[in-house]
Amino acid sequence: MFKGFSHSVMGASHEKKGIVCQDSSAFEVGTGYAVAVVADGHGSKKHFRSDVGSKAATEAAVETIRTFFEDPDAFDRDFKENHKRIIEQIEKQIIYSWNKKVLGHLKDHPVTAKERSKFEYNELDEIPYESYYGTTLVVAVMCRGYSFGFQIGDGSLVAVFEDGETSMIMGYEEANPANITASMCNANAITMFDSFYVDDKQMVAIIVSTDGLYTSFGSDNDFLDYHTIVTGQLIDLDALLPSLKNNIVKRSHFGTEDDISVSCVYNADLIEEKLDVIKAKIADNKRLAAIRRSNVMRT
Repeated sequence: MFKGFSHSVMGASHEKKGIVCQDSSAFEVGTGYAVAVVADGHGSKKHFRSDVGSKAATEAAVETIRTFFEDPDAFDRDFKENHKRIIEQIEKQIIYSWNKKVLGHLKDHPVTAKERSKFEYNELDEIPYESYYGTTLVVAVMCRGYSFGFQIGDGSLVAVFEDGETSMIMGYEEANPANITASMCNANAITMFDSFYVDDKQMVAIIVSTDGLYTSFGSDNDFLDYHTIVTGQLIDLDALLPSLKNNIVKRSHFGTEDDISVSCVYNADLIEEKLDVIKAKIADNKRLAAIRRSNVMRT
């Protein structure tokens, strides 16, 4: 049985500056699949509607995945035969849907005098309208016996396997210098996606997050260990969510002060079956973390 959750919080820096939360998150559990999504709107001047853009991105992703899974059995069969082609089709459809959504928003809400006042004469006219809504996107899909996902721009995707091992399958995508990152608003966005497909190892959970979470940790080891701990507590989601939300708020205020979004989908039956293995992995991670801290103190 697939389950999931998602949550977004505003970073302290945005609260201080009176800026809206530019992150969005979503999840959906359907027949034969579960999808987790996060998006991080760009904060620079020309992306002044990125909060709308990130919400449009999460909506476009969930709606597209839902459409592709209208016949789950046919999707499973076709996907396993040609996953690269289908992933690219999904990415293209999400980009198309996102562009349609932001264009619709612009038609319904033309640029205001207040928004235009922040730009020099004719400066705004030289910026493509898509850039107003610029955002990253990270998507993970858990299916029956396999999983896949993709991302454009910064953010993280962590897979937790049935043996308790964790992996950032696509690595951590950092923003490029000068705050330039791969984005849904880029004209060549379809060429900027990274993706993965796994069918040889069973995942118990996939957790996606915007870069505010990753940068709140001191190391990759600590970041991955955090995901193992969260996975071990998914056995009781009602108890986990309040503490998880509080932790994310603290990280968004005392870490990088950035917005943070987290979304997770997981196999509840498999977590229950493998809970002892996951707990043992958590204990081993704590032991290894203590050794790392001890080594640091001696150097």
